[in-house]
Amino acid sequence: MHLPFIPDKTFKNEDFTINSLQKGEYDNCSFINCNFNASYLSISTFLECEFIDCDLSNSKTSNTTFKDVTFKNCKLLGVLFNDCNQLLMSITFKNCQLNFASFYQVKLVNTLFDKCTFDKTELTEADFSKSIFNACDLKHAVFFNTNVEHASFLTSYNYSINPENNKIKGAKFSKAEIHGLLDSYKIHIS
Repeated sequence: MHLPFIPDKTFKNEDFTINSLQKGEYDNCSFINCNFNASYLSISTFLECEFIDCDLSNSKTSNTTFKDVTFKNCKLLGVLFNDCNQLLMSITFKNCQLNFASFYQVKLVNTLFDKCTFDKTELTEADFSKSIFNACDLKHAVFFNTNVEHASFLTSYNYSINPENNKIKGAKFSKAEIHGLLDSYKIHIS
């Protein structure tokens, strides 16, 4: 199946819940204040695109490709990033809501998560090594067999990462949030 190539286009204030986004290969496109809530993005490719002030909550992403894509001020509630095409996946998240999303077994090495929320987000068996979690709220985020080696959590908070079942070698954490590494031991720190 040959998909249409759509380069250098800006989509603004579009409601793709009413008229679906055409399946295609989007190159260097901008999506500003668009509604993709529960939309089908499956099979589409986004190369060097940016999504600003968009709602992509519960969008369907089976075999969707995100390469060099930036999400700014977006709602991505419940998005299954593990359904996306994992080959060449590279994404930057700035001020995004990633609550209930799934990154199960996703490899996003050297990724920037800036001021994002991860309430009940699935991060199991994912690889976030060398990534930066800047001022992120990781309340109830699930880390299990997750690789966060050499990642930075210095300004993030509310995380609970068990050092015994996650790879954390070389990761950076703040003293103020050190209890997030000790939660599994059920001890009290004052």
